[in-house]
Amino acid sequence: MSAPSHPRPTACLALADGSLFYGMGFGATGQTVAELCFNTAMTGYQEVMTDPSYAGQIVTFTFPHIGNVGTNPADDESGDPMAAGMVVKWMPTEPSNWRNVQELSPWLAARGRIAIGGIDTRRLTRAIRHTGAPHAALAHDPEGNFDIEALIAAARGFAGLEGMDLAKDVTCAQSYRWNEMRWAWPDGFAPQVDAKHKVVAVDYGAKRNILRCLASAGCDVTVLPATATYDDIMAHNPDGVFLSNGPGDPAATGAYAVPMIRDVLDKTELPVFGICLGHQMLALALGAKTIKMSHGHHGANHPVKDRDTGKVEITSMNHGFAVDAQTLPDGVLETHVSLFDGSNCGIRMADRPVWSVQHHPEASPGPQDSYYLFQRFAEAMADRAVATPA
Repeated sequence: MSAPSHPRPTACLALADGSLFYGMGFGATGQTVAELCFNTAMTGYQEVMTDPSYAGQIVTFTFPHIGNVGTNPADDESGDPMAAGMVVKWMPTEPSNWRNVQELSPWLAARGRIAIGGIDTRRLTRAIRHTGAPHAALAHDPEGNFDIEALIAAARGFAGLEGMDLAKDVTCAQSYRWNEMRWAWPDGFAPQVDAKHKVVAVDYGAKRNILRCLASAGCDVTVLPATATYDDIMAHNPDGVFLSNGPGDPAATGAYAVPMIRDVLDKTELPVFGICLGHQMLALALGAKTIKMSHGHHGANHPVKDRDTGKVEITSMNHGFAVDAQTLPDGVLETHVSLFDGSNCGIRMADRPVWSVQHHPEASPGPQDSYYLFQRFAEAMADRAVATPA
């Protein structure tokens, strides 16, 4: 009896240190180069892939059942996938979910994103944890022909995310209004028709569900591009300013964003709320510094402690840079810390309604423990309206 034949690998993941992982390709064909990270969420792979904060990154999913619920337009966090590629343990199975519109592989292929299955993701995740997020090249060729030396060279040639401004690549091209609220049964995404607060949201790579949460908290939201100036913002006469999530190095994006944030802080008393990249750039504007993390935080199960209340919140996270809490100036307090590694997860000004968090309170994907932050933002704008009547 002849030995069973094994299918020829149709995809290869090459790391800059020369490590090679062979598997079966799905999605688009071709090659991509990016930083490799891992995500520990057990759901929400479509939201992860379309989260603009993942620009410049290939995502390894530690949960094996990726693709099992298919895809649908309602779960997109942006118009197209922003992550450069996908690495999974098992090839996607036929989806089983009433919301499914399209299977994962053709969904990725139509959007030019490469994926590889059949990988020992536990081994890969351990390597990332021990040595940091590596630069990687991912190739998918149905014939299984790979130039390994060229793939390794491409991985080594990747410039890395440090010093890279990616917000300009993922931000909106022009301003727009947003009034869609959070999904609710049975109406789905209902429009906000009774907004009480005018908010300008600066889009450094904003997730749609963040904008929905602002609308659900009673906000009339105007979204401006990442390069918006102080004058651009004030032309809308806002009651508050929101600084969105986004990809890349906050110091690089901050070259143009931080002066705008400083102007808002110096020239107005407006409430300011930031998430993720917006949190990091608010910290820079206040005089703190940011650092590149070894492998970052990516998942929907990260414990964060609120230092004001002592409450531990289970949060969704996605960041490879962090605020250095030791550089926070006087008058700026650390409000949240990660219980995984003690890194900073939130700050606020001691005497003004200005604060930000590293985690994602919009819970898409993830728990809803931190949703109260949107309501806090709305309450701060309401309090200011009472204190300074027209």
